[in-house]
Amino acid sequence: MNIPAVSAGNKDQNMTTRCGFVALVGAPNAGKSTLLNRVSGAKLSIVSPKAQTTRFRTLGIVMRDQAQMIFVDLPGIFKPRRRLDRAMVNAAWNGSQDADLTLLMIDAKAGLRDDVREIVEKLSQSSKKVWLVLNKTDLVGPARLLPLTQEISGLIKVEHVFMVSARSGDGVEDLMDHVAGALEEGPFLYPEDDLTDLPDRLLAAELVREQIFMQTHEEIPYQATVETESFKERPDGSVRIEVTIYVSRPGHKAILIGEGGQKIKSIGARARAELQDLLDRPCHLFLNVKERAGWDEEKARLRAIGLDDNT
Repeated sequence: MNIPAVSAGNKDQNMTTRCGFVALVGAPNAGKSTLLNRVSGAKLSIVSPKAQTTRFRTLGIVMRDQAQMIFVDLPGIFKPRRRLDRAMVNAAWNGSQDADLTLLMIDAKAGLRDDVREIVEKLSQSSKKVWLVLNKTDLVGPARLLPLTQEISGLIKVEHVFMVSARSGDGVEDLMDHVAGALEEGPFLYPEDDLTDLPDRLLAAELVREQIFMQTHEEIPYQATVETESFKERPDGSVRIEVTIYVSRPGHKAILIGEGGQKIKSIGARARAELQDLLDRPCHLFLNVKERAGWDEEKARLRAIGLDDNT
């Protein structure tokens, strides 16, 4: 996807370039996707108030002076039950191991919950470079932040500590400056005007899935998956996109469609508006809902959404 990247400096050919992968690791709802969207200046990763929204790794390619920072938004780490869950958690840990730098993101308001402690403990066993990023610090009094930092630092060795609000942007510029300066010297791995490596058809499916999270409740968002069946360029410059939503139960299909088709129309309308803004061209989006029991245990469905099925 070739959208102009933010913060691209004027590159002097005689200056040394830096490049590296930066993994965003943490529990669900730590704010990883919000931070990725903030630093990239575009909606690359879908966001909702519900946990476990991100299902696969998403790259955000950010230029800063002579550094190309490749941020990797990973699924939140939790106790898996289904094949889908195991694939998500596996993607998160693999992404962390493959990165040059790991940003351990912790919700400062939620603090050191049991699931966060487990993540910290496992990261502490790795030799990878880890920085601590306390997020949502705008929701926490300063008196709570220092004890929390000390407690975390007693569990894992971190090189730096940053206190940010990914939602408001507080502290994010300082974090980016430090990341850019810490990367190893080396050539850029992506063209400077690239913003992500995600194909447009996958972005289309994700924006539809985001609206399912935003407009439905309880288990429905977690029991649905979205695939782009067709993505065709039209002579007038617009694109026709056909998307299928798979659900596990007949009742979920009825809820997604809604009375008189109103719910699926609303999901489609909002997803189309987001997609047109992201792709900067007219989009004709068509949604279809199908019942498919057990889709979250199918290897083909996992591969379709960009997850490794070897779990």
